[in-house]
Amino acid sequence: MVELRKILITGGAGLVGEVLRAHLSDRYILSSLDLKEAEGVTSFVGDLSDLDAITLAFEGKHTVVHLAADRRAYSDWPSTLDNNIVATYNVFEAAKRAGVKRVVFASSNHSQGGFYLDDPWKKVAEGRFEELEPGYRLVNEDDRIRPDGYYGVSKAFGEALGSYYDDYHGVSSIHLRIGWVLSDDDPTFSPFALSLWLSHRDTAQAVSKAIDAPDSLRYAVTYVTSDNQWKIFSIDRARQVLGYAPEDSAGGEWEDRDPPLRDQ
Repeated sequence: MVELRKILITGGAGLVGEVLRAHLSDRYILSSLDLKEAEGVTSFVGDLSDLDAITLAFEGKHTVVHLAADRRAYSDWPSTLDNNIVATYNVFEAAKRAGVKRVVFASSNHSQGGFYLDDPWKKVAEGRFEELEPGYRLVNEDDRIRPDGYYGVSKAFGEALGSYYDDYHGVSSIHLRIGWVLSDDDPTFSPFALSLWLSHRDTAQAVSKAIDAPDSLRYAVTYVTSDNQWKIFSIDRARQVLGYAPEDSAGGEWEDRDPPLRDQ
């Protein structure tokens, strides 16, 4: 019998943590580190801004999936510093000390969100699909870092920190620039949501692919959305590097309405 890998999810009690617990509990031995307990898994309660308070949760884990953050796209600086920058350093440092093999970091499209200011991607975000030229270029991981707020800056920081910890401390890291994971899994309230949607089952698949990637893949940054009709960001690298094969796709129809309260 193959021994299941032990996976720690920071932010395991949050939305994406719930998705992973629902879809991956039979594939790995999951545990959570959050400010509150997560249902159905071993839970460590602690503040990621306190390194000494979280180290026990990392012991014996193969991979850490780092989701916890102030997830507001336009978070203020003090919160971003504590919850996204200091916390991410603490996660990588605790992983190093505990001998964790890999960190899967929940990065974000907001690390390059400045491209929303420019055409053709502005047209996609605004739903002006009829104005788009066939085969318009998608933003990819080789384009410049272009954050649209402190949140995006913190995600770019996490990608850089992961590169350092791989080169100098032997901790592999895969950085998934995830799209928009929605509580009701329905992106039809705006064209922006249609372009960025990452379905629950595609979320679980992408994280699983990152966990199970071969040891020879030391470091990677990839966009991950579902295979949506109208895109801003290319998911070709995730397909090539991780073998990601999205099962879901958003179309081009939407009704102008507010997102679910939990996703605002």
